[in-house]
Amino acid sequence: MPSKSGLSKAFAAAFAVLTVSVICGTVTMVVLYKVQMSGVNATARPTVPVTTEPPPPVLRLPRSLIPDRYELVLQPRLYTRIVREENATSPNQTLVFTGNSTVHFRCVQKTRSIFMHGRDLQVSGPVLTDRDSRKKIWSRVKDLDGESGFLELELDQDLEVGGNYSLVLDFRGQISQNLDALFLSEYQEEPEPGEDSGTDRFLAATNLQPTDARRLFPCFDEPDMKAEFSVTIIHRLKTTALSNTQMTVSNIEDDEWKYTRFETTPRMSTYLLAFTVSEFTPIVSYTTDNRVMIRIFARPEAKAAGHTSYASHITGKILEFYERRFEIDYELNKLDQIALPDLYPAAMENWGLVTYQEGVLLYEEGVSSLLHKENVAGIIAHELAHQWFGNLVTMEWWNNIWLNEGFATYMSHFAVDAVEPTFRMKDTFIMNNLHAAFQEDALASSHPLSPPQEDIQTSDEIIGLFDSITYSKGSLMLRMLADVVGESVFNEGINSYLKTFRFRNTNQNDLWNSIEMVRRSKYGLSVEQLMTPWITQEGFPVITIDTTNGEIYQKRFLYNNTAESRLCWPVPIRVMSNMSESALVWLEDVLGPVKKEEFISKDGEWILANVNSTGYYRVNYNLENWQLLLKQLETNRHLIPLMNRGQLIDDAFNLARAKLIDVTLALNSTLFLREEREFLPWESAVTNLHYFVLMFDRSEVYGPMQAYLRDQVEGLYDFYRKYTNNTTVPEDHSEQHNQVNAIWMACSNGLPECVEMAKMKFTEWMQPNGTNNIHPNLRSVIYCQAVAAGGKAEWEFAWDQFLSSSDTSEKDQLREALSCTRKIWLLNRYLEYTLDPDKIRLMDVASTIDSIASNPAGQALAWNFIRAHWDYIQQGDTSLLIEGVTSRFSTQFELDEVSYQPSVLFMRDYQRSVRKL
Repeated sequence: MPSKSGLSKAFAAAFAVLTVSVICGTVTMVVLYKVQMSGVNATARPTVPVTTEPPPPVLRLPRSLIPDRYELVLQPRLYTRIVREENATSPNQTLVFTGNSTVHFRCVQKTRSIFMHGRDLQVSGPVLTDRDSRKKIWSRVKDLDGESGFLELELDQDLEVGGNYSLVLDFRGQISQNLDALFLSEYQEEPEPGEDSGTDRFLAATNLQPTDARRLFPCFDEPDMKAEFSVTIIHRLKTTALSNTQMTVSNIEDDEWKYTRFETTPRMSTYLLAFTVSEFTPIVSYTTDNRVMIRIFARPEAKAAGHTSYASHITGKILEFYERRFEIDYELNKLDQIALPDLYPAAMENWGLVTYQEGVLLYEEGVSSLLHKENVAGIIAHELAHQWFGNLVTMEWWNNIWLNEGFATYMSHFAVDAVEPTFRMKDTFIMNNLHAAFQEDALASSHPLSPPQEDIQTSDEIIGLFDSITYSKGSLMLRMLADVVGESVFNEGINSYLKTFRFRNTNQNDLWNSIEMVRRSKYGLSVEQLMTPWITQEGFPVITIDTTNGEIYQKRFLYNNTAESRLCWPVPIRVMSNMSESALVWLEDVLGPVKKEEFISKDGEWILANVNSTGYYRVNYNLENWQLLLKQLETNRHLIPLMNRGQLIDDAFNLARAKLIDVTLALNSTLFLREEREFLPWESAVTNLHYFVLMFDRSEVYGPMQAYLRDQVEGLYDFYRKYTNNTTVPEDHSEQHNQVNAIWMACSNGLPECVEMAKMKFTEWMQPNGTNNIHPNLRSVIYCQAVAAGGKAEWEFAWDQFLSSSDTSEKDQLREALSCTRKIWLLNRYLEYTLDPDKIRLMDVASTIDSIASNPAGQALAWNFIRAHWDYIQQGDTSLLIEGVTSRFSTQFELDEVSYQPSVLFMRDYQRSVRKL
């Protein structure tokens, strides 16, 4: 990262000379697909006594046995309700589950040992049978290593190649309270009118991705060892059990228990197995041909209030869109979606039983914002895309998880555009994912989209791949490929890929070959030749073009330009000028410089590369061409495509951050915004200005910066004043986002009329018998600004509203607003509240601390707090916590502080966070 002092002086100088009428914008609209992970500790190589077959190498199971089918019986010994009454005897909540499994497998290589996975389980009673001869084979559990996750069974004779066998095991485990494996979720049912006490409610749910199926039952827990599953759940009376497939029978077993048996699943990976036990009831709908039953499960209160209606409304439409797009029917006859009070990740694509955090599935009209509605649609579309990409066709090993997540991310915006065209998701998809991927991939610590298998072995290494590289870069690679080969060829290729590898496992070469086979034109590079460097190398290039002589060269783009790199890529460049239409030009995988006629400016024309941002790279130009492009933006911006108007700003600011161009040039790239009303250019400007705010809000530059932004945002704030004052919003969705962000920019930079407006609207709500008349779209920003401008009364009112609200999205907005106070003692109180799960749910602890750290007054408090309480905090989602809490760190002292912490803060993203400083 550039030194703060040098950049600070350059930035201050730029403010001194730059005169602009508008520098403001919108806060980025992001459909956030949270990192999918579960809290699994790193595994080590198992220590196993010498047998006729050595322990599995490199933490992978041997391929001597291939599973075909599991018959699984599970009994979570859980009470789903406990009445809160004084002097009442509560049932003993043991949080134990028991089970029995039978796995049928084939032997493909002679062996006298059986290696499976089984972690944190008590395993007993093995019964091994040769299914061909029906003879029993002596076996015993020889090793169950809690650290490695391996379970070994010793046999008294060899298993023969071609033989078919069955293994029966009994097991017992603990229901987790850390949102992993089979876990407990708790919520409260408030007392009915006239009653004195409420009820504590509980449910059990699974969360097995990537490596926690082994904590539920003994199994071959690797994604390419697919099998069918026949599941039976024994659960208490008056509860409902759900699993991947439709129920076949549900009978009472005794006066306390009943069992529910489910249809056998298709062949699938172990991490996709799922079940829940709860008292939830569904809202039911069907696809238009009545072939698939769609059910949405949630808390009774949420269902009664209609919070499941929107999800029910769009799910069938999205499912049918994918069926048409892929030309393959959804495989099952039912699709359940359940809103869980606790879950990490935000959602999980279990085949036929998709689990969600409440806040990303439930939507309340008149309370939830437009942004929340878009998030709900986007995440449902992402998870349903997985029913094909990930469930039907699965990567061979976790190093290719991008084939699951990249496709789900890429396809989701098409689905949302089909069912909610006014959301314009395709527009925001590109900028949001480019920004997320570029930020991560511009670090020396980045990783390839598809690392070598041998580098991804432990659970921590697997979990580390669930990041913006996998999701965002993966989706952008697919977009770039589709642009090169053509959308119709790309679609035909992926449909062929899905049909060819149905119920099977793949790597990226299978995808390349599927697309290559349907290409009508075979000129140039093959798909494999084009894509392999982009997939197997970390990072991305900056393409530098000199329009005076047509010279072009590439170099890996890094924020720290002292790091040398000889990496290069085959680069498809769409180029246009003010005198020519877009054309495709190739830069071979050489560093250059290479001369290309298409990049020579004639008679003062400007050259624009990467038209519509279809390529995954940044572009730099000679100064004269930069000036011509910026002049065009000011005189007639519409000659430059909308996407490039945003990308020019993004490239300029990040090139300045890497010291490849002057900061003044980056600021000049925003001059045209005085006339711009489109969302994407503003999004790009505000996103990039936010970085400078983080760097300088504790420096002498921040005062002039705020004054400057305050002056420039006033016009945009006035533009929306008639809506804001009347608590209404514009009709156009992009303008609705601009309104929110105009308020945010104005208030956060201290524009007096904005701050007074927020205080007034919040104060009206605080009055006795006051009602909340703040429009749902504006609540997040007004709540935060009112709490920031207020004191104890405002903070405690917001806290009381947080506790009493039953709407998840409203609670999330209030929870974030509470972190906006400038009172240090209130921030300290709030931090202490995160240690009490009755106040802040475990899954919300990390995001709450992160919000506090985003407040300049709370950053140091949050950093000290996580160091003091890491043992508790790490039980929840900490995937990006350190990165967020240290986002303002920019001095050598702060770098030294973080570098000193690894023994105290053992976490997956430690090294990445240090390298960002």
